Amino acid sequence: MAVFASFSAARAVPWFWRRAAYGAAGLRGRCPWKGYAVGPAQVSTAQSLPTFGFLLDIDGVLVRGHRVIPAALDAFRRLLNAQGQLRVPVVFVTNAGNILQDSKALELSALLGFKVEPDQVILSHSPMKLFSQYHGKRMLVSGQGPLVENARALGFKNVVTVDELRQAFPVLDMVDLQRRPKTTPLPRNDFPAIEGVLLLGEPVRWETSLQLIMDVLLSGGNPGTGLATAPYPHLPVLASNLDLLWMAEAKMPRFGHGTFLLCLETIYRKVTGRELRYEGLMGKPSILTYQYAEDLIRQQAERRGWAAPIQRLYAVGDNPMSDVYGANLFHRYLQMAQHDRTKELEASDLWKQRPSAAQSCASILVCTGVYSPKALGATEPAQDGEEPPFHGHRDFSFSPGLMEASYIVNDVDEAVQLVFHQEGWAL
Repeated sequence: MAVFASFSAARAVPWFWRRAAYGAAGLRGRCPWKGYAVGPAQVSTAQSLPTFGFLLDIDGVLVRGHRVIPAALDAFRRLLNAQGQLRVPVVFVTNAGNILQDSKALELSALLGFKVEPDQVILSHSPMKLFSQYHGKRMLVSGQGPLVENARALGFKNVVTVDELRQAFPVLDMVDLQRRPKTTPLPRNDFPAIEGVLLLGEPVRWETSLQLIMDVLLSGGNPGTGLATAPYPHLPVLASNLDLLWMAEAKMPRFGHGTFLLCLETIYRKVTGRELRYEGLMGKPSILTYQYAEDLIRQQAERRGWAAPIQRLYAVGDNPMSDVYGANLFHRYLQMAQHDRTKELEASDLWKQRPSAAQSCASILVCTGVYSPKALGATEPAQDGEEPPFHGHRDFSFSPGLMEASYIVNDVDEAVQLVFHQEGWAL
């Protein structure tokens, strides 16, 4: 792939944030240690139809909390034509999930100054629409925000929130002394059994959600009763947003839903001696999320009348574990699929769309969010030659090669410039 042809010209920097290709592409360093901005480019005079698209992370790339990052406005001035339309297909791929898709599109539209359509936004749980075998089951849903609305938008028809479960069985939630029932309520036997657990995002009262989810798993969906032995395999669990950390206005990263999942997994293993199992993990770095994103890129190109297939994807993010790892994992999958189409079918039985037209997915890491070249451990191994801590989810093995970004730049505007340079497009 041409996108990766200049890897051999990359300057070596300590540890595994070192693969930023710049020499052969005519780039010069600006981000401390290993960020690169676009240098002189050879641009074709006649701009052709796009054969590439962008997968843009949101938090830490376009915004920090409720504030837009100035470079994002510059980037979209390049991405939009004189009529205010995108020059290339773009989808926004976020691991956030505590908001409705329509609301996120409106929020982005207000921040970026152009109309973002809902089908350009992929939330962490969006691929759960594909898990139709669970849509009719009675599911306990955990998270915050418009939980029920989100679950129903995904296709789940019968959901119970943690708060509703707590109201039905008030003696289950005992950590907060102020919320303990003053009298012992009569036991209930009219509450329909729960058939699965849906984890859409970090909840507000972690101790309540952890306790009640455990009660459901240990009781086989009947938390008002007790079982001598916890059933295993347990009820199906679907989870989205695996980020251990994310970046808001604070100087240091904040806990993400991946931290909540780590707590749940640790408690389950400590109590039962077994591993908590997932029927599906959604959000970056899951391949299914990138397949879903590529299909939306294809649909967007078709609506715009761009007949040429979108062959190259550029994923821009700030989190090495979710954004870089996920993009590189998807690139590896695409490479395998090109050599053996049966691999594409085996990768996900849920994915029934047409074969992928994409041939590559390059990862671009920005320095405006979770990743910082000045952060402890970002550029060098830990003391005594130990590897830095692995922030990924338990079910994704640590692979240093997948955490090496194709390019590292200061911000999303430099990322767009770099891609346009690679593609021979005018800035």
